[in-house]
Amino acid sequence: MIGSSLLIGRLTNDNNMRCPMANNDHEISVLNGLIETVIDSADGYKNAAGATETSRFTEIFQRRGSERQRLTTELQTQVRVLGGTPEDDGTLLASAHRMFTNLRNKIAGGDKAVIDEVEAGEDYIKAKFEDAIEDRQVSPSIAAIIQNAYETVKAGHDEIRDLKHAIHAGE
Repeated sequence: MIGSSLLIGRLTNDNNMRCPMANNDHEISVLNGLIETVIDSADGYKNAAGATETSRFTEIFQRRGSERQRLTTELQTQVRVLGGTPEDDGTLLASAHRMFTNLRNKIAGGDKAVIDEVEAGEDYIKAKFEDAIEDRQVSPSIAAIIQNAYETVKAGHDEIRDLKHAIHAGE
């Protein structure tokens, strides 16, 4: 029974139990901001998988895109647990950026351009999660969820960063 009350109710920063109906607006907002970014990332990976000329990169991008879709679902579930309505779409800015990136890739071509764009997106999502980790207004339980999600994001970032460096070292 205690475990379920901790999932629905949450500890405040001063360790007093809060009512399950407590105001979770800030936490919902933080998680929804991350959800938008993760959706953008999953879409970016899908586009990158279609734009790359190398099947090895296609597999990496598809795997990371699927991982980001799972992460989206996990974060959306947590927003529902908090009593909120989870985001289910990415940002308008990301959509515009993808259109620009697709046009540029068609003009410039090549896997290097695709990998460079994916890596730039990975830098962005990593920074968004780092900002959320530093947010002291979220409860310890939500901070733990963000930290766990960050580990997945960081692993993706590091893989793409290393791939980018390897590709550019071969120039």
